Amino acid sequence: MEYRRLGDSDLVVSEVCLGTMTWGEQNTEAEAHAQLNSAFNDFGVNFLDTAEIYPVPPNAETQGTTDRYIGSWLKETSMKREDIIIATKVAGPSAHRTDMRDSGATPRLTKADVIESVDKSLARLGVDHVDLIQLHWPDRYVPIFGAGAYERSNERDSVDFEDTLA
Repeated sequence: MEYRRLGDSDLVVSEVCLGTMTWGEQNTEAEAHAQLNSAFNDFGVNFLDTAEIYPVPPNAETQGTTDRYIGSWLKETSMKREDIIIATKVAGPSAHRTDMRDSGATPRLTKADVIESVDKSLARLGVDHVDLIQLHWPDRYVPIFGAGAYERSNERDSVDFEDTLA
């Protein structure tokens, strides 16, 4: 396995990152553990990716199961936590998901939402930190001028990239 430094960080990750989005829906916990053991022990993977919204398709009943499967594997594995790079993702806005935040509000990418998402992921994973936090999809807000005095945006479906820079 080849390894690379992740950006300007001190993290050195395998070129292959193990994705986990099906664990808890299409894959059982035993299958997830088998895939983790194979990837980490047989192939030298040290990098895995999860998300608060996994598994897919997302729903309230299974949300977070993927993290819990990883957490149970972390308790069973002989690997040291510092040898495992865990990336997770915070869900962006989703009008139909009112079950993810304690407030019952739909997820956004506010400071409070990011903190809540990470805290819940840490608890499900059973770890004290994750190594990489990503935004699953952006909060695509409309700049204030795009909905107000900037009339061109109301006259056509899209606005040139240069026109959206403030």
